[in-house]
Amino acid sequence: MSSNLDVHDVVLVGAGIMCATLGTLLRELDSRLDIRLFERLDSAGAESSDAWNNAGTGHSAFCELNYTPQAEDGSVDVSKALRIAEQFELSKQLWGALIQSGELPDATRFVRKVPHISFVWGERDVAFLRARYQALSRSPLFAGMEWSTDRSVIAEWAPLVMEGRGRSEPVAATRMGIGNDVNFGNLTRSLLYRLNRMDGVSCHFGQEVRDFRYKSDGIWRIKVHDRATGTDSIVRSRFVFIGAGGGTLSLLEATGIPEAHGYGGFPVSGQWLRCTNPEVIARHHAKVYGRASTGAPPMSVPHLDTRWIDGTRNLLFGPYAGFSTKFLKQGSYLDLFASIGIDNIVPMVAAAADNIDLTRYLVGQVLLDPADRMQMLRAYFPDAVDGDWELEIAGQRVQIIKADANRGGRLQFGTEVVTGANGSMAALLGASPGASTAVAIMIELIGRCFPERMERGWEDGLRQIFPSYGNSLGEDAELCARVRAQSLRRLGLE
Repeated sequence: MSSNLDVHDVVLVGAGIMCATLGTLLRELDSRLDIRLFERLDSAGAESSDAWNNAGTGHSAFCELNYTPQAEDGSVDVSKALRIAEQFELSKQLWGALIQSGELPDATRFVRKVPHISFVWGERDVAFLRARYQALSRSPLFAGMEWSTDRSVIAEWAPLVMEGRGRSEPVAATRMGIGNDVNFGNLTRSLLYRLNRMDGVSCHFGQEVRDFRYKSDGIWRIKVHDRATGTDSIVRSRFVFIGAGGGTLSLLEATGIPEAHGYGGFPVSGQWLRCTNPEVIARHHAKVYGRASTGAPPMSVPHLDTRWIDGTRNLLFGPYAGFSTKFLKQGSYLDLFASIGIDNIVPMVAAAADNIDLTRYLVGQVLLDPADRMQMLRAYFPDAVDGDWELEIAGQRVQIIKADANRGGRLQFGTEVVTGANGSMAALLGASPGASTAVAIMIELIGRCFPERMERGWEDGLRQIFPSYGNSLGEDAELCARVRAQSLRRLGLE
């Protein structure tokens, strides 16, 4: 670790996909930057970025129905889906560029081609999916989306969801054949391995950041605790980014920046059913998403999900939501209580009062027994056999609670970048679709925290990395097709 006399350009807190992506982009833009990363655990990508702890869908809004809410008049708002689809294209552009230059290993270690399917049943949901399809298919970002109410066609796309299903029930599905499965744990470790081999960059594990002090000289003093030796040291840096997943909120509060005031967090845990029957796993090759139950958080949208983990094909169903006071899977049951203070008590109480349905839903999920879980699975896989599935614990998510002048506070799904007024401190709060859109989020952060450097050449650097930078793929069909084809070719996903 550095001595007290060293002043680093950048300190990254957390060894997940966010810090790995930001570190990668910063060194691409300026190879002279001195960067230090600190992680409390002994390995990278072990919390929210781990393959078993997140959805791994490669969230591109191809199949996630919660990104396209339906209004009372039946119309579907696709603006969020269009934004997320374009953001994921940026992620593929960066990964493809690093693969082409030989700086990342074979793409199959972290990304695979797996079709994305939205599947619904019942007249009301069929009408919703039709309206969604009609709205999305107008955009170049969703070119090639297929729609069907034909049971035989849907059975070809995803046989498990149709076998044993009543024939009188109306069904519908959309399919995007260019969907992806992403192992963000492997991707994170590959990015950090590359960074850690560069001169001027080092990653330190088993090192827990505990406090921050900003001095008049414009330098942050960061207190770092060595979990193995029990000793503390001070690290100095001109810029700090906190990308510690569920651990970010408490660290952001410790910075003392005014912009951190009023934020709270609501933890949501998760579980999967994992298939143990190789014959069943081999018959399903898709990510099949349905509609969430009333009151369910976005991370609880049910899906029957092909996953590639450590080179092996898996089949998961879930996630089943739950409640824990931990903010991290390897955190403390005191995390929620420690996060409550004078600055955020009002927003947290107000948000709790406004989300009674969510509370009821989570309580119901906690009380599910094995038979209840199998019943939910059989809504998507009617012929599922009890003995073919076992319970797997997923990761923790912390949804944002934000101060609201009118309501006191509100629960906010998604991700949010918080930056200090002078740009020397930034943090990322929130959950889905974070990992898949990490590149777009970090580009936004760089623009907010390094505006002068952007004007002095970094924007030109971003244009070299991202062929679509500064342009809208959703409005330029030719550019969208060309850039997407290039990314798929570089990643071996044609």
